[in-house]
Amino acid sequence: MGFFDGFFDGIRGSRALQFDTGNASDAIELTKRHPTVSLTKQGAVHGNLRVNLSWRMRTSDIGEGSGHGSRLLRHPFRLFKPEMVQAHTQGMVNVDLDIGCLYELADGTRGVVQPLGNLLGDINNPPYVKLSGDDRFGAPSGETVFVNLDHAEEIKRLLVFVYIYDQTPAFDRTHAMVTLYPITGPRIEIPLEERHPQARSCAVVSLEHAKGELIVRREVKFVYGFQSELDRLYGWGLQWGRGYKTTKA
Repeated sequence: MGFFDGFFDGIRGSRALQFDTGNASDAIELTKRHPTVSLTKQGAVHGNLRVNLSWRMRTSDIGEGSGHGSRLLRHPFRLFKPEMVQAHTQGMVNVDLDIGCLYELADGTRGVVQPLGNLLGDINNPPYVKLSGDDRFGAPSGETVFVNLDHAEEIKRLLVFVYIYDQTPAFDRTHAMVTLYPITGPRIEIPLEERHPQARSCAVVSLEHAKGELIVRREVKFVYGFQSELDRLYGWGLQWGRGYKTTKA
């Protein structure tokens, strides 16, 4: 059974997959000046919260311009290949951004959902967080984490992060965006536009209960290490080891 077979079998018929993203132009961008929004006030603490990562290369780094479209017409299959960018050592690398989520439940259980180690989570059972897949191509659909907010009271806090898997740091070569799609209300956008050439990971956004509300907070804190450094920064207290992603056919 494939991943999506199991995923949809588990929640087929549930209203949790019926996303209502509202008007496509409706969006809240979290910034340094306005870093938070309440899902409770939006009436969005139910169903599945969809958290999407998408990215593209900065045009100045991959030579896009007037000739880019014509090159795609001549070589249409390049659209499906990972973008190559110039590394700081003047070599060429593929940028492979991944999304993950640290979780802490109300009962004290802590863990992580991420492609490394095939830790994909569960949508109907603890931790009520599920990774939809691993996109290594920077496609518009990106990667998605689902959070089952029908169990919001069982979730103490979440930290969504993005990291570069086993490659030369290249956050400064990409336009990355994490977008939250609540079941109701406008989508919530957190762009990663800051230039941090040596960073390998970034804590992007947190969800936590505060004064009876479920609050989404912009973090956007870049670090030079990986998940263990984010763990120390936010006090998760997990044990970390070397992880690997499943090889795709």
